[in-house]
Amino acid sequence: MKTINLSEQNSVMNSFLAEIRDVSYQQNRLLFRNNIERIGEYMAFEISKVLDYAQQRVVTPLGELDIALPQDDILVATVLRAGLPFHQGFLKVFDHAGSAFISAFRMYTNREHTEVGVHTEYIAAPSVEGKTLLIVDPMLATGGSMAAAYEAFLKTGKPKSVHIACVIGTKEGIDMVREAVGDADVTLWCAAIDSGMNAQKYIVPGFGDCGDLCYGEKL
Repeated sequence: MKTINLSEQNSVMNSFLAEIRDVSYQQNRLLFRNNIERIGEYMAFEISKVLDYAQQRVVTPLGELDIALPQDDILVATVLRAGLPFHQGFLKVFDHAGSAFISAFRMYTNREHTEVGVHTEYIAAPSVEGKTLLIVDPMLATGGSMAAAYEAFLKTGKPKSVHIACVIGTKEGIDMVREAVGDADVTLWCAAIDSGMNAQKYIVPGFGDCGDLCYGEKL
């Protein structure tokens, strides 16, 4: 598995990341969601550079020309609910892509809330057979949700290739995904990779619970 850390190069995305991390900025859910969406758009553009292209003839009002256009049949898949604005950012770039969804949520398995399991229930997805599968989820903490999503989507077919995208990742999460994908043709894209997690398995410094910041706290 190839890992690409986009924070290693300076870009306007640094501004979006700084704002979603800022505790005062996080008070406005609309602005927070918009920045998650914009990071999705930026990452989709970066991923578009490595897709397959072919020349196609385009007719304008004044003539004709050949333009290199992407050929991949793209499916954008996300984990509910935190992934929704991130997903939308990708769809704004890959506007002809299909969509897939899965519910996956963390469940603490001990009283101290230091051990985490992942529970999946709902999945709505077409076949991934022959498609370029993009699995997009803002947070890659332990990697459990992403690994579960990857395994679930691949039960519907064999994709042409897989790209996994997150806003913030950790080394532990990356290692978990690497183990899950094995020798498959997978590229992991991270807007940033943080130093680690706290005892409750939240990314540090991170920016908190993405789903809660987007949509409000849950029980």
